[in-house]
Formats: sequence, C-alpha cells, structure tokens
Amino acid sequence: MKPNLEEIAMSSFNIDCPDDLLIALGSTPQQFEHEARMAMAAKLFELGRLSSGQAARLAGMDRANFLLTLSRFGVAAINLEGRDVDDELAYGRGE
Repeated sequence: MKPNLEEIAMSSFNIDCPDDLLIALGSTPQQFEHEARMAMAAKLFELGRLSSGQAARLAGMDRANFLLTLSRFGVAAINLEGRDVDDELAYGRGE
C-alpha cells in the first residue's frame, strides 16, 4: 500500500531572491517559486537523477502535466537512443 503524500516527511529550503530581480522577471514570489521548482525538477529529470514521477512531485504537479511542461524548459519527455528509436518506429508502423 502506497503511503499518503501527507504522511511523507518533507524537507524544505529557501532561495533568497532580491525584489528587483522579481520586478525584472515580472513575477510574484509565488510565480518565481513555482518556476524555480519546475526548472530544478526538469533538470534533475534530464540528468536522470529523478524519475518523471519523482520530478513531478518536486515540481508540485501530476506526472502528465510535468511531462507536458518539460518542453518549455527545453527538456525531452522521453530519451530514446539509436536502436530504441528504430524499434519504437517499427512498432508504431506495425512491423
């Protein structure tokens, strides 16, 4: 049985962000926090340090929305290599 997310211990940390930077970005502190969390989750996913589900939890969203949002950060939702791409294309063509 999976533990309830409310039962999982959480750690937190703060990032100092000067007000003039928020003004330059046109962001509220909440918008900046959301974007920073997503950027960090996307990068850790891209590096293979987190699964898509783990990264989605870090970003504070469900897995489907996380995967759909990755392109905004220049990160591919899937990372197939050489033979894997050929196999997937052949499967898609019914071969």
